[in-house]
Amino acid sequence: MAHELTVPAPAFTLPSLIGAAAGATATIPMTLFMLAAHKFLPRWQKDALPPEKITAEMTERANVSVDKPQLLGGSLAAHLGYGATMGSLYMTFTSKWAFPPLLKGSLFGLGIWAGSYMGWLPAGKFAAAGTNETQQRNILMIIAHLIWGGVTGVLADKLLHQLGAEE
Repeated sequence: MAHELTVPAPAFTLPSLIGAAAGATATIPMTLFMLAAHKFLPRWQKDALPPEKITAEMTERANVSVDKPQLLGGSLAAHLGYGATMGSLYMTFTSKWAFPPLLKGSLFGLGIWAGSYMGWLPAGKFAAAGTNETQQRNILMIIAHLIWGGVTGVLADKLLHQLGAEE
């Protein structure tokens, strides 16, 4: 008779997965806000939104040719993936913050905007860097990240409680 070996999963797995699910889900209202707000920008500021700009630039740098539907699909997939990854990091970095979930998430979302749009994007010389954008486009993206963070924080908190995975 064979014995089954059971290896316990690390304690961080469930909170990380909850954060990833919350972050990916929060990317949906964030993206819808971005698309809606984009329509209200002046005509001269209506170039592609950052997820599309970044994806286009990355495919160009990798010397990969894509058509518009592939670019848009890739942009959405990358944006959802980035949202999931940042959601997982949200669980790691904010677990000890003594703030309500909406505030904690919003602050984290603002940090993600700053780290991305004023950090790695300018360092990588990406056109979508906040340093290259107008004030209106930066405000649009800051609000989008506040939405993402707030939804991530509230959703992650609810999932943690429902699944009994409070930290």
